[in-house]
Amino acid sequence: MSDTTTSAGFSITQLANPTRFLALATAVLPWLSGLAALVIAAGLWMSFTAPQDYQQGETVRIMFIHVPAAWLAMMCYGVMTVSAIGSLVWRHPLADVSVKAAAPIGATFTFLALVTGSLWGKPMWGTWWVWDARLTSVFVLFIMYLGIIALTRAIDEPVKAARPVAVLVLVGSINIPIIKFSVDWWNTLHQPASVFRMDGPTIHPSLLWPLLVMALGFTLAFFALHMAAMRNEIWRRRVATMRKLAAKAGRS
Repeated sequence: MSDTTTSAGFSITQLANPTRFLALATAVLPWLSGLAALVIAAGLWMSFTAPQDYQQGETVRIMFIHVPAAWLAMMCYGVMTVSAIGSLVWRHPLADVSVKAAAPIGATFTFLALVTGSLWGKPMWGTWWVWDARLTSVFVLFIMYLGIIALTRAIDEPVKAARPVAVLVLVGSINIPIIKFSVDWWNTLHQPASVFRMDGPTIHPSLLWPLLVMALGFTLAFFALHMAAMRNEIWRRRVATMRKLAAKAGRS
């Protein structure tokens, strides 16, 4: 049976080859980036033209940035967790590249979620910050991202860094379900889930649709940024290898 093949003519197994990944990224990135920009632009227009909330007023518009950023902060770590497993179990040649490329992007989304959450919390709760379960666990996620970034940069050799970084990522993955279910497990100021619920969303459609469009735009932007960062990391490693070979040749 032949491998599953993408529309660009690459099989899934072939994409493990960095050279084929670079070719795919070159073909896909302009389209993916443009689509992400268009969707985010549409989402922003829908967000600014959406009606005010009857309780929160204009401050509800912070939700259209805060919620997608929080979703992407967790989704990015999920991508890193899968990549870490691929690095440890299957020694996938692009797995540790994926982890290193995703960490700064995830840290940015998490920081954005924390900042917008504080801006939203001040008028709603009367305080910029409370150490409740949801906010604390998201802050821990931000610290985990910073720790992973620091570890990847502390070890110069990517092959040596891959295993400890992957282990750290898997340890930190324990925090993801804590973030997700913290509002259900503990008493917290943070509101419970209002979009993905068994009984359906509790948000009015006039606010729900801009939120979903923004979430889609953020997701597309993440994959575009992740692919671009992976491409840059592959090039960086190739340049480093070429410099080492040139240095060895110069000494011989």
